[in-house]
Amino acid sequence: MQLKFRQLPGVFAVCRLPSNASIPPLPGVASFLSITGTADELSIVCAADLVPENAKCESPWVCFKLEGPFPFSLTGVLASFLDPLAKAGIPIFAVSTFDTDYVLVKEESAPAALKALRDAGHEFLA
Repeated sequence: MQLKFRQLPGVFAVCRLPSNASIPPLPGVASFLSITGTADELSIVCAADLVPENAKCESPWVCFKLEGPFPFSLTGVLASFLDPLAKAGIPIFAVSTFDTDYVLVKEESAPAALKALRDAGHEFLA
């Protein structure tokens, strides 16, 4: 499956807070913001300059947005995008939304990720 994707502006951080932490105040409008709470943790992906206080964080990441929306019945979307990255040895952090998927790669791996994705036939939209 050949996909179209773009890189969101800016750099991002992947953060972890304790599961019982309150969701910190974050901007209402952002190019990408994800908050996921589980019994084990509160994960936040946000702009690197908006890292919550006292959070354990990994940064800098760049974020690729797959051009959706994709119907829920469509299978293999994320797998077709991640397989070339796995073969190239590039670690990822993926987040899915109702309409599409977002894949973050460490900033230093972005050029290699772009090459692997293009070589696999995916189309980068500048």
